[in-house]
Amino acid sequence: MDIGSIQGVSGYATKTTGISDEAIGAAEEFLQMLQSAETQAAASVTGGGDPHELVTALAESKLALEATVAIRDRVVEAYNELLRMPV
Repeated sequence: MDIGSIQGVSGYATKTTGISDEAIGAAEEFLQMLQSAETQAAASVTGGGDPHELVTALAESKLALEATVAIRDRVVEAYNELLRMPV
């Protein structure tokens, strides 16, 4: 019997993206957004930046920060709920 002829065995060990990979990706994207806003702000202070781009970058970073704080609050709330559960 040739083992290579058995179908359906391959593909079961493929790596799937988990929630930790998604969280790391979101954190990296958030950091890049904040760095972009900081770069735009520094360029505007020195007189070389476009005011419209600065306002857009600041609005995006504010929205990202608000979303991050909301996620943090949900995680803390879930953790506190776990602590209140009887053992």
